[in-house]
Amino acid sequence: MARGILKLQWHDGNQIELLQNGGQFFPALCAAIDAARASVHLETYIFKLDRTGLEVLEHLRLACERGVKVRVALDGFGSFEYVDELMQRLTSMGAMCRVYRPEPRGIDFYRFSLRRLRRLHRKVTVVDGQVAFVGGINIIDDLDDVPNDGKGPRPRFDFAVSVRGPIVPQIDSEQNLLWLRMAPKQGNDMQRTYQRVRHWFLRRQRSLSEHAQVFVPGVRAAFLLRDNLRFRQTIENVYLRGIETASGDILIANAYFFPGMRLRRALEQAARRGVRVRLLLQGRSEYALQFRASRSMYGKLLDDGIEVYEYMASYLHAKVAVIDDAATVGSSNLDPFSLLLAREANVFVKDAGFAQELKAAIEAETAANANRVTLASLQKRGLLGRAIDSTAYFLLRVGVSLTGKSSEY
Repeated sequence: MARGILKLQWHDGNQIELLQNGGQFFPALCAAIDAARASVHLETYIFKLDRTGLEVLEHLRLACERGVKVRVALDGFGSFEYVDELMQRLTSMGAMCRVYRPEPRGIDFYRFSLRRLRRLHRKVTVVDGQVAFVGGINIIDDLDDVPNDGKGPRPRFDFAVSVRGPIVPQIDSEQNLLWLRMAPKQGNDMQRTYQRVRHWFLRRQRSLSEHAQVFVPGVRAAFLLRDNLRFRQTIENVYLRGIETASGDILIANAYFFPGMRLRRALEQAARRGVRVRLLLQGRSEYALQFRASRSMYGKLLDDGIEVYEYMASYLHAKVAVIDDAATVGSSNLDPFSLLLAREANVFVKDAGFAQELKAAIEAETAANANRVTLASLQKRGLLGRAIDSTAYFLLRVGVSLTGKSSEY
């Protein structure tokens, strides 16, 4: 899809609340589940049976007891450690559970397949078809497996949004379509059945959107997907269009930053025409290869006039951006996994007030808990550190070549 004719399904009159970290997200999510009357549909990459995961399960159990239809979609890799127990717990309480691309067992577990890299990475919940939650926060405790520098563990830095209004039927419809795709395959007529049901869902979505509650004042928003069928480059193209047309400010907070050449060039050109471009990236190594590969690009980014900051308080898990008066919150990183392989979901908001709220939250965290990267600080990392970074960059590019997209990176 050419960016010049990028078409999005916009919805006006939405109410969107920014939720920072699990401390705001999980109480809002559990309150919505407690208020559910008809349905709860939850999708997540990681569902961990820690304190927070068990609490969410308890709220889902109580919903089932009230007669609410509960569906949970898990990723087979992200939730691998707990998937069997989760399936057992959910089905025993009366919920339905499906696993996206279950991991193979036995000797097959050790065999590489590109299909195993195509994961359900989005984090989306819809309650009663009326309220949706979209963001980057998995079902995992904020303080689980985070670094402790002696001051006590601090939560992952992440965001989600709570959404009401005309955009929710589209989110609900997309969940239903994926749930249908995840159904056990029976017979040779499954594709034809899927297409018939898909058209029914789309007609139903349009009808529900027309009759959904409209908030005044409300905000304009679009639901962005990335998959391997209809929406291969939608999220990337929205980023590109925003960066290419930015006139004042670009602020990106992204956990795994390894963008392709188009995004890198767009950021470079934006900085050259006078736009202030700031990146808040990982300062703590959670996954060494991605962390080091991202660092290898810092010198070029600084030469291009882009400001780079490393988040030091805990793990940075956010996937958000503010570009002038628009903002995006969701699950998509700017790396090959998110942009080439995984199923992702973002909410794109065109509203100056929301954009300013998100911008202020990122700036406050940057001022309090981030270090600015300079050419001098890069030199202090020494030849060995820079060599390791360059090796990680090379290895990640080799990994990208397996997707057939190496020329884009």
